[in-house]
Amino acid sequence: MNAQKQSFSLVGAAGHLECKLDLPASTTPQGIALIAHPHPLYGGSLDNKVVQTLVRAFLALGYVCARMNFRGVGNSGGTHDHGIGETEDMALLHTHMINAYPGLPVALAGFSFGTFVLSRLQQQLTMQNQAAQRLVLVGCAAGKWDLAAVPANTLLIHGEQDDTIPLADVFEWARPQDLPVVVIPGADHFFHRKLHHIKQLVIAAWHSNSAGRI
Repeated sequence: MNAQKQSFSLVGAAGHLECKLDLPASTTPQGIALIAHPHPLYGGSLDNKVVQTLVRAFLALGYVCARMNFRGVGNSGGTHDHGIGETEDMALLHTHMINAYPGLPVALAGFSFGTFVLSRLQQQLTMQNQAAQRLVLVGCAAGKWDLAAVPANTLLIHGEQDDTIPLADVFEWARPQDLPVVVIPGADHFFHRKLHHIKQLVIAAWHSNSAGRI
């Protein structure tokens, strides 16, 4: 897919934030996807391969995809803020994108630490009557961070052999919310050689309803 790529920056509380925008081949975007990367202190960045897989999935659905480097990563200013400042920065990106593309549904998709940030962002947006259409949480950071409760239509994808965030911890977090967990057999935390499943699962989830509102 020949998506157009753009780089831009936003000015947040901790300084400039490096962002990338991927535009679908379609001239009429179907929605906005905000995609959050894994832990900044362990090599996480907007170029992470799981993040890029999520971008490709949403581009295939016709969504405009926006991602940023969290504080202290790449050309983004500031230092790691344990998810608090990162949530604030993602909220800034959300505002930027809904102003640039008014009226489009918004999806939030994160990997690992990014799932913690986006669970918090969705909680804030819900309180502001701006809740995202749907969340995709890959390698959900349950047990490592205090994730906020998420809507019933959230897509949870986890690797069977994830030794960074054990599957049992994800079940423990999902169980009280009655959330299904899609488990990819043989997948580790980074979904080595299993990335194609993530893309397929996201596309299938959206196609299960023609409007993508499930």
